[in-house]
Amino acid sequence: MSAPIVHGGGITAAAATFGGRPEDWLDLSTGINPCPVALPDIPARAWHRLPDRHLLDEARRAARDHYRSGEILPLPVPGTQSVIQLLPRLVEADRLVGGTDNSVAVTDNRVAVTDNRVAVVSPTYGEYARAFASAGFAVDAVDDIAAIGAGHRLAVVVNPNNPDGLIWPAETLIALHDRMKAADGLLVVDEAFGDTDPALSLASRAPQLSNLVIFRSFGKFFGLAGLRLGFAIARSDILARFEDWLGPWAVSGPALSIAASLLRSDVSPIRGRINERCAGLHGVLTGAGLQLSGGTALFTLVADARADDIYTHLCRHHILVRKFDYAPEWLRFGLPPDPAADRRLGEALQRFER
Repeated sequence: MSAPIVHGGGITAAAATFGGRPEDWLDLSTGINPCPVALPDIPARAWHRLPDRHLLDEARRAARDHYRSGEILPLPVPGTQSVIQLLPRLVEADRLVGGTDNSVAVTDNRVAVTDNRVAVVSPTYGEYARAFASAGFAVDAVDDIAAIGAGHRLAVVVNPNNPDGLIWPAETLIALHDRMKAADGLLVVDEAFGDTDPALSLASRAPQLSNLVIFRSFGKFFGLAGLRLGFAIARSDILARFEDWLGPWAVSGPALSIAASLLRSDVSPIRGRINERCAGLHGVLTGAGLQLSGGTALFTLVADARADDIYTHLCRHHILVRKFDYAPEWLRFGLPPDPAADRRLGEALQRFER
């Protein structure tokens, strides 16, 4: 099994290294709305009883209307990470002949034609490559969808991408889907950061794209990541397999109740607040002389040769941002929750010795 990937959000570990109480740190290491929405009323029975079918059906109908997925009722899942782990089960693993060694070859921007390879447009969220590699697949990390070939049984595109915010146009992804379908392959499009710009989503086209799987995050946009809720959008037999593999009561009753309420609410104020916070962050970063190299409304990527020193400096001021072992010049900044946090970040950056 491959080594665990270090993600954002490790405040406890950072505080253990640099001091301070975790609750006093400013966590800018994730791409989560820092202004969580107010929770709707949750019926007492949602806490008291196992999540009954009507709760699941109501959440699915609300998700269908919110994501505009037409005849497809999106499947609630306990965080999209749960179904990422299930993706290898949709295709056959390429096991080594004559042994139980499940090691694989991972190539960069090279395509080798075999029956059981997967392609992940990279760099991106690392759990996709890790899930397939752990299951015995050969993973091709490609930097362009043009490098995805007929030998790939499944391809993954994160759109908008994490961490650079790269956006692939819908028609380009549809053309890739058609290529994958012609080779009896699947296309997975992760739209975890798609809520801030719904026009980017393929959800409304999903009923006509039979070999497409879309993942949507709930917690990032609504600021409720601790709820552990996401949605999968795909043809009915794929969703049925996910549901079977996840087992009964995979998503809690309170989570389903919250989803049904919030997905039917007016989300334009949420988008407005996120855009306001994004503008505040950009002002701080450019004011500190940092180069903005990409991102989405929920995070900004900075490229700087001094990234490691800046990261350590901010940690000493109890501010956590995201760094990357595969790109040591990158830092990803999540959104500060308010102008006071903007000032705290700005003052810390101004103290950095250039």
